[in-house]
Amino acid sequence: MASPPATRLQKRFFSFQKIRLETTVKIGISLAALLLGGSATLLGQMSAEAVPGGKGGTAGQIGADVAVCNMPAISRWGVVGGVGAYSVGTTSVNLGDVDLEWFASNNRHPRMPMNMFRFADGRLDQIGYSWCKDGFCALQLNECGSCQPAGSGCPQLLGPGCSDPYSSSLNGSQGGLAPRWQCDPSTGWFQYPPTGLPSAAQTVGRRIQITQADLSPQQNPNAMYYVDSMYLHPQDYEAGNQLNNSSYKRMVVGSNSSAGYRLTPTGSTFLGKPAIFAWADNSDTVVIKSIDIPNDGRVFVASDAVDNGDGTYRYHYAVYNLTSKDSINGISIPIPAGVEITDAEFKFPAHHSGDPYSNDAWVISEDGGYLTFAGAEFSENENANAVRWAMMYNFSFTADAEPATGDVVLDRFESNSTIDASGLSVPGGAGNPYDLNGDGIVNGSDVGIFFTQWGAGCGSFADFNGDCIVNSADAGMLFAAWG
Repeated sequence: MASPPATRLQKRFFSFQKIRLETTVKIGISLAALLLGGSATLLGQMSAEAVPGGKGGTAGQIGADVAVCNMPAISRWGVVGGVGAYSVGTTSVNLGDVDLEWFASNNRHPRMPMNMFRFADGRLDQIGYSWCKDGFCALQLNECGSCQPAGSGCPQLLGPGCSDPYSSSLNGSQGGLAPRWQCDPSTGWFQYPPTGLPSAAQTVGRRIQITQADLSPQQNPNAMYYVDSMYLHPQDYEAGNQLNNSSYKRMVVGSNSSAGYRLTPTGSTFLGKPAIFAWADNSDTVVIKSIDIPNDGRVFVASDAVDNGDGTYRYHYAVYNLTSKDSINGISIPIPAGVEITDAEFKFPAHHSGDPYSNDAWVISEDGGYLTFAGAEFSENENANAVRWAMMYNFSFTADAEPATGDVVLDRFESNSTIDASGLSVPGGAGNPYDLNGDGIVNGSDVGIFFTQWGAGCGSFADFNGDCIVNSADAGMLFAAWG
């Protein structure tokens, strides 16, 4: 699509005072960024990091290709009722070979959501999310690559290789934030201007909302924190380049005040990777799989198993919805016969700011050889709680079985169907209860251990028949398993 004539651009900027003011702010920010001279580091990061999807690289894509190449700052806006409000600065880059549309008056521009995550106790949880910032014009900078400008100043196109910064304060302006629920992540389309919006609550409305307890160093010792953001754009989808739109970066929790805990981004931005990949930064055993839903979009499923050191393992799972409109409203993990499951837990970031979606917890049940976490069906409630676009849900439990490799089943929300995710960590078969020393065979060593329990009551590991006394009946069961 051709750029609007200059006279129309001038009329548009003079008629929308907010856009003109934001443009001035952006130009000031861009000069500061250039003086800091961070372009070489970011360009090197883009070259080094593989993108999970797309056409195999981070630069030189055919057509339009927008991605997040940096998240340089985080603003904190205050705390209401123990919940802090934050927003993240984002720098985009056009990795494609054509101009990327950035028209302020329609939906041919990017829309950008922001998320917060915490790694603690062996798993990565999403602890906050925001509404989406709408783009309005694009500076033509070299911060993330070699820029071929699409115009001067802040035009409504972003040239190939060019970058464009939106400050953390700009991305937190409540009047410029639009809802996720008026977006189709499978096509890049979104309603613009947004319609029927509830008023933004003072301080925290529409911004990233994080309970301060989730950030407290005292309550979360040794926790690691991450932010991710994404650029949704229909032109990017039309070129088939939508799978590298999300990036993540680590942040550090600092001092606390009435404005909330200070958050400071640190290290590299991992271009083209949503924050679920930060889990692998902290665990060598985590497995992350991409699942492409036909005629829809992509979700990621991750698993890990943590040895508790007492014969049990804590199993953790996460589902991150990258671009699926269908969404996910259930996950089923296979549980072999004889494996005991305890302490099952479901976690998700609560919807806020007038989002229409339910915050009802999913039902946890064990039946038919599966442990299932399930939300309400689409036919029952179109706004039921489901893993929607740019969100991540968590599922955990403890099992008395070592991990094995297997498949889990995902329930698709709108289509009321299922899809498998293969190669994840699942509980293996139950161990032989008569192999008391765990050496893989029932023999004299196990008999010796058994007789140390003779006469013991309820709860003894040698009370095989569960009658609350270790006696000859249990000895008979042990010898029946000999060898």
